[in-house]
Amino acid sequence: MRTNRKAAGRTAAALLTACALALVAGCSGSGGKDSEDKADDGGGGTKAKTPPMKIAMVTHSGEGDTFWDIVQSGAEVAAAKDNVDFLYAANKEGKEQAQLIQSYIDQDVDGLVVSLAKPEAVKAVIAKATAAGIPVVTINSGAEFSKPFGALSHIGQDEAIAGEAVGEELTKRGKKKALCVIHEQGNVSLEARCAGVKKAFGGTVENLNVEGTNMPSSTSSIEAKLQSGKSTDEFDTVVTLGAPFAAASVKAKAGAGSNAEINTFDLNEDVVKQLKAKEIGFAVDQQPYLQGYLAVDELWLNKNNGNVVGGGKPVLTGPALVTEKDVPALEKFTARGTR
Repeated sequence: MRTNRKAAGRTAAALLTACALALVAGCSGSGGKDSEDKADDGGGGTKAKTPPMKIAMVTHSGEGDTFWDIVQSGAEVAAAKDNVDFLYAANKEGKEQAQLIQSYIDQDVDGLVVSLAKPEAVKAVIAKATAAGIPVVTINSGAEFSKPFGALSHIGQDEAIAGEAVGEELTKRGKKKALCVIHEQGNVSLEARCAGVKKAFGGTVENLNVEGTNMPSSTSSIEAKLQSGKSTDEFDTVVTLGAPFAAASVKAKAGAGSNAEINTFDLNEDVVKQLKAKEIGFAVDQQPYLQGYLAVDELWLNKNNGNVVGGGKPVLTGPALVTEKDVPALEKFTARGTR
């Protein structure tokens, strides 16, 4: 597993922060063999003896996006440990996401976790939350908007740096023409990833927008693009921006009779299997489980100990590039849905 050098310092700081969180959270748990046994469940422990809290998470997840299942898994484990009633809702449309946030403000939750894929759509309602005294932690997308919107901090990866890491890796692999597949139009993080690839890649990059909530349509669009490219300069690599679309691209590649290498952002059990089978060259891991876990933990720590993780600056959970060499270390974690 290789961490991009530009993010190495901040990634190390994030890991130290995570360790500090674990030590504080450990005050509510037990040590010895019991804690070792519990650790294999993904980081849970004995419930904290702090007053109960209600924390809601609202994301831009589309239907069938396994990435957010992993985020939820981390959040739920932290919530169980922290004596938190955890609520979750999602909508890929910014307007509907704002309405969901408002519904949780109306329920007087103790904290909010929000993704900022379409920041302008949720800016006003986040301002309402902070004005009402509800602390907000942002995750995954829109890091540059987090502090201006009044959030405590942002937990995720720097999408531009992640894209640049992919561009650099493609150059090392001798690739010349990349197809960058955007599965949600208007998502600032996805656009930043493709822009980062283009900035650092020694070849050319062409973006393709697909209907991310319709996998057969997405597969057909990628296949058609690969097929049409054969008549001019053939694409020799496809970069997908979410794990489910890696499988779609593998299928599209076969249908188009293409030799393009498939690479992807994000990790799940299927991607690890595809890495093992060498159907995928590499994947970018931003540790979604950690994003969900740390977000809930930060709100709990803020309420009970006045902590602000990262001192208000973004806490990086990635990027790290993983290949088939990393499969043995990852298989058991992805099989249980925590990586």
